[in-house]
Amino acid sequence: MHSLGILGVGELTEKVVYGLRRTGYAGAILLSPRNAARAEALARDFDCRVLADNQAVVDGAELLLLGVRPADVAQLAGEVRVHAGQRLVSLAAGIGLEQLATLFPGAQCVRLMLSYAAQFSQSTVVVCPADPVSQAAFAPLGTLVALEDEAAFELATVAACMNGWFYFLLDDLQQWLFDKGMAEADARALVLGNLQDCLLSARTRPEQSLKALGEAIATPGTFTADGLKVLMHQPVGATWGAACEVVLDGLLTRSRLPLP
Repeated sequence: MHSLGILGVGELTEKVVYGLRRTGYAGAILLSPRNAARAEALARDFDCRVLADNQAVVDGAELLLLGVRPADVAQLAGEVRVHAGQRLVSLAAGIGLEQLATLFPGAQCVRLMLSYAAQFSQSTVVVCPADPVSQAAFAPLGTLVALEDEAAFELATVAACMNGWFYFLLDDLQQWLFDKGMAEADARALVLGNLQDCLLSARTRPEQSLKALGEAIATPGTFTADGLKVLMHQPVGATWGAACEVVLDGLLTRSRLPLP
């Protein structure tokens, strides 16, 4: 079992620790010390060790998880020296494999994308390129997708951003019910319950497109169809598509920026 060193203890890497420990990972987890309060809490509650500095984490771990913000990757790279062949799994969005290899010479670099649902082992876990060791380490956090194409990985990162956007759509729907007089807890339960119904139907009927599943419900003469007519005349789809384009452009732009 590989020891895991985490460079950058933040919200997402915290969820990774939760998920790994809750799925039975018993190896050593070594933490960088900068986010002291969060690191100490993980050490106390999930049997981790907070080390003196980032180099100590590198020296003590077989597998490294890079969890700092993309803007901070270059600074971190200047502070540490990885060992030849050491795996460095990066959560830094928009920092490509070529950039990682330049910043961390000698490392075997892999990119990883997952969501906060990793703490419940319900995340989509995307790895690029395919790497048996990294896949085995993080597969317990959800549904594993291994990609060889880095362009596809950037698109998967856009899809991960959708995860955050969905909450705002759901909040709008909940708020509408609440404004009409429904109790907040009931409104939340109805919105999430209907979403769960959609997910279940979509996952159990993969031979049908998502649009076809919707059309089977919004048949002519139904109230669902009446509401759909209004939605189809609003620029919501265009807005969501524009948001995706902005994110993808940002990812690709960052990947082309010269290294400091």
